[in-house]
Amino acid sequence: MPDQITSPIKAIRTKCIDCCCGQISEVKLCPSVKCPLHPFRMGKNPFRAKREYTDEQRATMAERLSKIRRQKQGENRNDSEGEETID
Repeated sequence: MPDQITSPIKAIRTKCIDCCCGQISEVKLCPSVKCPLHPFRMGKNPFRAKREYTDEQRATMAERLSKIRRQKQGENRNDSEGEETID
């Protein structure tokens, strides 16, 4: 079991795994349909609507992501350039 649960959905998933004696494959096959946690057993909220993005929002997010990736690549290069090899 994880030491730290970060969300209620993950806590429910952990409880379902515990209820199924640690067998992750059994959680999907759970016959306890009257259990209030049953809809959440797979670690997802089935009642949450899927978010729909416009093309403009997708382009903005892609631009933001590529900027962050370029910054991280630059940081990684700077870190490796500063290292000295000892022979």
